[in-house]
Amino acid sequence: MASTAPPPNHRPHRLRTRASALLALATLASALAAHAAGVPDRVYVSNEKDHKLQVFNTRGDRLGEIDICQRPRHMMFLPGHAQIIVSCGDSDQLGIVDVATGKLTGTVPVGESPEIFDLSPDGKIAYVSIEDNNVLAAYDIASKKPLFQVPTGKEPEGVLVTADGQFAYVTSEAADAVYLIDLAQQKVAKTIKTGKRPRRLVLRAGANELWVTNELEASVAVIDTTSQQVKHKIAFTVEGVPATDITPVGMAVSPDGASVWVGLGRANRVARVNAADQTVTHQVPVGRRAWGLAMHPDGKTLYVANGLSDELTLVDTAAAKPLRTVPTGRTPSSVLVEP
Repeated sequence: MASTAPPPNHRPHRLRTRASALLALATLASALAAHAAGVPDRVYVSNEKDHKLQVFNTRGDRLGEIDICQRPRHMMFLPGHAQIIVSCGDSDQLGIVDVATGKLTGTVPVGESPEIFDLSPDGKIAYVSIEDNNVLAAYDIASKKPLFQVPTGKEPEGVLVTADGQFAYVTSEAADAVYLIDLAQQKVAKTIKTGKRPRRLVLRAGANELWVTNELEASVAVIDTTSQQVKHKIAFTVEGVPATDITPVGMAVSPDGASVWVGLGRANRVARVNAADQTVTHQVPVGRRAWGLAMHPDGKTLYVANGLSDELTLVDTAAAKPLRTVPTGRTPSSVLVEP
């Protein structure tokens, strides 16, 4: 009788096939997990008057919208980019949006009229400027419980937590100052006078510089984060535009830190500033009241929310020219990019 035993190499071949299949499944699972963590190629714009987040791809094509709590303003990704946290000024909440489903899945109650916030380095605590209470307030996101409050000057807005999580900088519009808050001691460590009506902050970490927009002074104050003193001011002028209409608010730093883009508000332009010598190199026309800015992580595209023309302008950063402008809904406030 003829032998029915398999060829000598049949079993190893089957094992190699099984191993290849398992590797393919593992690769697919890894890809699915990465995709679930954050939907790629998305730009989110908060609409204060429509109570929605508008969703675009990074080329500016509109994909849909997400219902959110009342008057959404500032947005950030929680760690892993699977969720977006949004401050909602008229419902006194932080909204939590699931990125994969595009739905509001939870809220965290906060004080009256939350403005801007930042997160602790581990993403577990939100530090929120509460405009009507004149405080920086800390909230545990998971338990939804308030942790503490630190009084600031009136009308606090911009918030920036240092990389080590030890301090927070908070702007006070009415006090014309930035407050350096020791988060462990829960008290103000220093008050830094900056200019008229300071609004937002960005950090050039490698240069130990904190940049602060002064809305009613048409300037940016540059603070040395070692001495905690203003070392320079950058003044903006726009040909044919009254100084009172040059109202800088939002900023975005290029990935290499070489440039800082500044929204000039009612001047309807964004300015590119050379960070090394702090000179204005370009001014790009955009929509009305250029306010919220966000940079694509590759540094090639700047996204500008135009609050009074209800539009989003995409700017080619290398050419310093607008690429396209698309409608967003009423009163776009801030922009968030998931590449």
